[in-house]
Amino acid sequence: MAEGRPSTFNRAAHAPVPFWRDIRIIQVIAQIVFLVLVAAAGYLLIHNLLNNLEASHLTINFHTLERPFGTMISEGTSNFEPSKSTNLQALMIGLKNTLRVVVVGLIGATFLGILIGIGELSTNLLVRTVAKSYVEVFRNTPLLVQLYFIYRGMRLVVPENLRDSYKLPGPVYINRRAVNFPLIQGTETAWILYVAVGLGLAVGIGLWIWRLRVQEHTGQRAYTMRWFLAALLGFTVIGWLLASKPFSIEYPHLKGFNFEGGDRLSAEYIALTIGLILYTAAFIADIVRAGIQAVPYGQIEASRALGFNNADTLRLVVLPQALRLIIPPLGNQYLNLTKNSSLGVAIGFFDVYNVANVISNQTSQSVAIFAVMMVIYLSLSLIISAVMNTLNYTMRLKER
Repeated sequence: MAEGRPSTFNRAAHAPVPFWRDIRIIQVIAQIVFLVLVAAAGYLLIHNLLNNLEASHLTINFHTLERPFGTMISEGTSNFEPSKSTNLQALMIGLKNTLRVVVVGLIGATFLGILIGIGELSTNLLVRTVAKSYVEVFRNTPLLVQLYFIYRGMRLVVPENLRDSYKLPGPVYINRRAVNFPLIQGTETAWILYVAVGLGLAVGIGLWIWRLRVQEHTGQRAYTMRWFLAALLGFTVIGWLLASKPFSIEYPHLKGFNFEGGDRLSAEYIALTIGLILYTAAFIADIVRAGIQAVPYGQIEASRALGFNNADTLRLVVLPQALRLIIPPLGNQYLNLTKNSSLGVAIGFFDVYNVANVISNQTSQSVAIFAVMMVIYLSLSLIISAVMNTLNYTMRLKER
């Protein structure tokens, strides 16, 4: 072979790849084809829906939300008038009821799941066995069955007659319909207390950050919680004294065939909230257990070598590292709890799904009503996802 002339092998090695074999071009073409297929399938479904509605002499009419609701809602409102309130107002009441369940359920399931997850790793045989049994039972039975047993069980252990209601200090009355308890309402001077509490939170957070910087520079223990609580409680006491009487209390009392005054939690709300907490906490517990076990054992040994006890090791060393693994799947469970709240329709709870179902039966506008309901659930899911993604971003490892 003559020197200075490229060989046939070298020329072939540097030849451009044909476009039908270029993996990048193939990926782009595959994505375009998939997008076209999805758009075509969507068009066919919508076209078929419109044709069927036209054949049935039905049209999609979102103005049906302006019609009177026509059914009494016994949950989340005390002045609802079916003949005057619109379907949109009824949906908003249902949304408020759903949010009441979701917010309390998320908080309760998180705390219970963390406790059960830590209990699964306990050195105490009884605690570990109870925690694992709890997880196995609630993870392997349907939520709908659990809700039914909780709801029916509650109705069997409390009195049916309102005059026979269990009376607890407060006063709190418990019967088959609801739990009636005193209602605390803000007076005209309550804003002074609210401002004082807000200032206490701001000062407390500032002291928290300052104490952490002092600890970083001097090595002295920060005692952040003590400083935070001192600021919060101090400003709260000052605000309470300045506001004189920031709250008034309205007590429930039996009048006729029902309780009047105060506030109430219906049996359906309590059963649904408890069921969602118990069910979701079982999944969160396994996530917490797996996250803790993923932390290298050398971290625990190092903390013990520094003199940390078990509680400090868990709080300061293990959980902060485990959170980076716990938060992503935890967000999935939060989304599941939000969507599972629609099962309240099985026990008669007036959430947004139940209200939408009633409106659909009354107006025959199932497509319009359930489209609105899908937007509501999608919005809730996107908000929860955004919050959890932000939290996950803040907990990421920060490299120097």
